[in-house]
Amino acid sequence: MMASRTAKFLAVPLALALILTCSSVTALRAQEETFTLTIKDHRFSTARLELPAGKKIKLVVKNLDPTPEEFESVKLNREKVIPGGGEIVLILGPLSPGTYDFFGEFHAETAKGEFVVK
Repeated sequence: MMASRTAKFLAVPLALALILTCSSVTALRAQEETFTLTIKDHRFSTARLELPAGKKIKLVVKNLDPTPEEFESVKLNREKVIPGGGEIVLILGPLSPGTYDFFGEFHAETAKGEFVVK
């Protein structure tokens, strides 16, 4: 009987703690700035993109070509294939100020770009 009361007594604070934790995670996700790159004709639509330093970034890369492309950045340690007509989402950072090159590995001669982090 005593264990049952204790469990009921603890259930409310535990439920509140769970709700607060979930809302905190949601709030942190909402603070990420979203940036979008598109690939068309084997070129990135924004060859130079400025990003804020010290913040997490949500990067959406949309491939408008019918063929796949691979987003790659050696400095960011990222490599991801984007199917033709598809998109990917990458979470980057927080990044230090500087320049971070990226390219499309399948068409490296035309699909090039850089992030300038300030």
